[in-house]
Order: sequence, then structure tokens, then C-alpha cells
Amino acid sequence: MSSDVRRHGASEPPAAAARGPHPGTRAASPGNRLCRPTRGAARRTTLGWLFVLPALAFFATFVIYPLVTAVQYSFYSWNGIGASTWVGFANYTRVFTDRDLLISIINALILIIFFTVIPVTSGLVLATLIRSMRPGAFATTARTILFLPQIIPLVAAGIAWSWMYAQTGTINTILDSVGLGFLSRSWLAGFGTALPAVGLIGSWVLTGLCTILLLTGIGKIDTSLYEAVRLDGAGWLREFVTVTLPGLRQEIAVLVTITVIAALSSFDIIYTTTKGGPGTSTLVPGISIFRLAFTQSEVGLASAFGIVLLLLVLAVVLPIQLLAKERS
Repeated sequence: MSSDVRRHGASEPPAAAARGPHPGTRAASPGNRLCRPTRGAARRTTLGWLFVLPALAFFATFVIYPLVTAVQYSFYSWNGIGASTWVGFANYTRVFTDRDLLISIINALILIIFFTVIPVTSGLVLATLIRSMRPGAFATTARTILFLPQIIPLVAAGIAWSWMYAQTGTINTILDSVGLGFLSRSWLAGFGTALPAVGLIGSWVLTGLCTILLLTGIGKIDTSLYEAVRLDGAGWLREFVTVTLPGLRQEIAVLVTITVIAALSSFDIIYTTTKGGPGTSTLVPGISIFRLAFTQSEVGLASAFGIVLLLLVLAVVLPIQLLAKERS
């Protein structure tokens, strides 16, 4: 009988455990602990926002606020000093009907050939050639020389090239020395040669950046892919098309985005070489906005043109980004 009592008493704790804890006690489960953020996590979040706030304040002060102000000014006729007058969308209408402003947009689109197509294509060729070289002093020197224009201020590059393009400059001197003196001319003063001459300066500046970035991208491609293609008997062209180009899709998308923005927002090189001349041959949106705001005192029209330029950049760049993401 005593053994039965002991067995009965031994069976009671599991039953009590099945009934759950005492109402006065609170069960601590792992789930409850996970649902409640710890002090350490909250502290890290707070510290993260403290680190981000200076950058956000800087961005809001020098990007968001000027953008909002430009949108506001674009609906007014204002000379920058006196009273402003509400004109609605009249400034935007003038942007799309003024001949000089339309020419500046067309010139910027033409510069995409020199700022994007030529540098990216040249960068692909040069990066492929440098990759085929043996690592050494020559390959390192080639990278340095190609990237050097990227660290030169654009104003200095524009001044140097304007001297080279002069009637007695380096380019005409070289042409005379090789018997092509009949081609000599003042390149930046001709209506048909000024825009290509300025565009080639941009090509020279951006080719080094494209080459270095593409060379870095080629280094990330798995070498086994090249070995497999060579085992199949493929030549350099098939190797380039089937392995190198697909492997550089993201790098090419980044470069196209950067160079297209540089073409549409170009200012430094053109201002230091031609200032938009002769006539409107090299006039671009950046020069037009500068003239409207600081020379002709048409702040409202300049703001409207700036907003149109922003929308133009987004209209060109966003499809490139979407296309790159879809293919990846």
C-alpha cells in the first residue's frame, strides 16, 4: 500500500506540469525573448541614425532644398532681385519652343556619342589588350597613363586642349609635319568642327575610367570559362562575345550611366574651350542655364530648363538601369 502511495505521489508532478505554471508566475519562453528588442539592438539602431543624420542633413540642405526651390521658381518670372510674377507653365512652354534651348538639348544628345559610345568601346578594347599582357611594369604603366586624365581637373584639361586645338597648336603642327597641312584649321572656331573637337576631349577624359573599371570586371570573370571556350577551339572574337561581354554587363551598365549623365550635364570643358560658340555650335543645357540665370537674369526660365534637364537625364538613364537588371 505504501508503494502505491509512493507511485501515486510520483505521478502527480507530471500532471501538475501538464496543467501549466501557477497563475501568479510568468513563463519565460524563447519566443517572448525574441519578440522583445534587446537594449543592445535599440542602442545600435540609435547609433546608426546618429551616424546617418549628418549625411541626411547635408543631402537635404544641398540637394533636396535647392531642387524644391527650383521647382517653385520655375513657375514664376523672376529676375533674381525684384518681385516675381506667377506665369504657370509658360517657362516650360518656352523651353520646348525656343530654338537655342532646343539646339542645346540636341548638342547634348550628340555628345553622348563622344562621352559614352567612344569611351566604353575603347575601354573594352584596351581592357582586353591589357588583360592579355603579362603582369609587369609595362601593364602597370599603361593603366597609370590611361587613368591619368581622370584625375586632371576638367578646367585644366579644357585649357590644355584649347591650346592644342589653336591654329598654331600641337595638332596642326603634327598635321603639317606629316604632310597633311591642308587639314589644319582652328578646330574650336569652326561651326562644323567645334562640337566634335569638344567631344573628343570628353572621350579622352573618360576612356581611362572605362578601361580601368572594365579591366577590374574582367578580373572577376572565372578563368575556367575562358579555358572551356579555348578547348572548344574558339578564337579571340568568340571568346570576347561569349565570355567577356556577358561577364561585364553590370560594369558596362554603370559606365553607360555615368558617361550619359556626364554628356547631358557637361559644362566645365565647354565653358573653358568655346563657351558655347561659335554661335550655338557647342551650346549645351549647362551653358544655357548659366546664361539665363546669371547673364540674362531669367531665373524662372533657367529653373524650368534645369528641371527639364533633370527629367531628360532620368528618361535616358532609368531604362538603362532597368534593362541591366532584367538581363542580370
